[in-house]
Amino acid sequence: MISAAALGNFVEWFDFAVYGFLATTIANLFFPGTDPSLSLLKTFGVFAVAFAMRPLGGLVFGVLGDKTGRRAILSITILLMASATTLIGLLPTYASIGIMAPILLTLLRCIQGFSAGGEYAGAVAYVMEHAPRHRRGWYGSFIPVSTFTAFASAALIAFSMENLLSSEAMTTWGWRVPFLVAAPLGIIGLYLRWRMDETPAFQALAAEAATHAHSPLSETLRTQGSAMCRLGAFIALTALSFYTFTTYFATFLQVAGGLTRPQSLLVSTVALVFSAAACPLAGMASDRIGRRKTIAAVCVWTLVAVLPAFWLASSGSVVNAIGGVLLLAVGALVCNVVTAALLSETFSTRNRYTASAFTYNVSYTVFGGTAPLLATWLISTTGSSLSPAFYLMAIAVLAMAGGLALPETYRRSLSDDTLRDRSHGGTAGTIRSAA
Repeated sequence: MISAAALGNFVEWFDFAVYGFLATTIANLFFPGTDPSLSLLKTFGVFAVAFAMRPLGGLVFGVLGDKTGRRAILSITILLMASATTLIGLLPTYASIGIMAPILLTLLRCIQGFSAGGEYAGAVAYVMEHAPRHRRGWYGSFIPVSTFTAFASAALIAFSMENLLSSEAMTTWGWRVPFLVAAPLGIIGLYLRWRMDETPAFQALAAEAATHAHSPLSETLRTQGSAMCRLGAFIALTALSFYTFTTYFATFLQVAGGLTRPQSLLVSTVALVFSAAACPLAGMASDRIGRRKTIAAVCVWTLVAVLPAFWLASSGSVVNAIGGVLLLAVGALVCNVVTAALLSETFSTRNRYTASAFTYNVSYTVFGGTAPLLATWLISTTGSSLSPAFYLMAIAVLAMAGGLALPETYRRSLSDDTLRDRSHGGTAGTIRSAA
């Protein structure tokens, strides 16, 4: 159960991560110009545009997932992602077809974003609806494990290509290889997803369809809107810390720290492997102390650690850079683990996929998709390599306010037997029946 969802999630996010780790190469091939900073801004702009499709994908796949089940939708999302990523690897560059190259790149990135919109929340819901109540944090942590592992694998492949190939070979054909890996991975992921069983919670809901039908979108937004806003405020930090750490920092280490591209990819890979290994520990801690204490701890950690992290990463030393990225990684991984639990615990089965996918993807679009672009712009505008750190700190304050406004959920049941009080009080009405 966990392995099928996590391995499918790995394939999905490996495909999505490759673009970020090859950003500087893509900038030269698809957005050529005399100003490297402007080319990089355009590349990260396309990265951000793809995120604009994620809320739409979250709504479409969320509604379908709550209506028809988790398994089929998770199969569709991985098929879309793998197809779009493979096609990126086959795209002609600007030198071959001119302006059509960045246009087609943007279109395929939008398809990736649409697919990603239905992936993470669905995978989390699938795992959490199978998990024992007292170990949901630990079970759910394996979805972030697969995500961090996917980014680590993408970074490792990019690192290997940079070291094995000449600069000319890398720009001629080498950059295509990580994208084309999506084809066989997608086939494997689709096979695993199609063999999964539907979740017990959704099966129980389907059996009672006459009295507990899928919640219409308008009802979901009306009854769950308050909880969605509070959870979304916390996920803002999850999104920003994750994409600052996993996608932008490989570029930051080169631009602000003066490291070579292979060195920056090596540092990122070390931190990503550490994050994947530490996620289950964070899940166990969250199961022991609760979600609210975990939220408070990770927000305080971010406020304290982010400035030293950026300072160390910009020092020009590989050892210091690893230390700095690890400081940032701790906050990112804990945010991701507690978010995985909250996405399912905050909402009922009848609207869990819709509400969690929309909330998650709106926050990731606003704060995650813009992270590399805004960080690049902040440094360019202020002239300070520490300016993105202050932005992270401001979002940590917002996240603490939103997260601590949520009720404690780590002992509540996910069964709809506890959710039959369908008052318009949203989440507050459901927590009364928690175990």
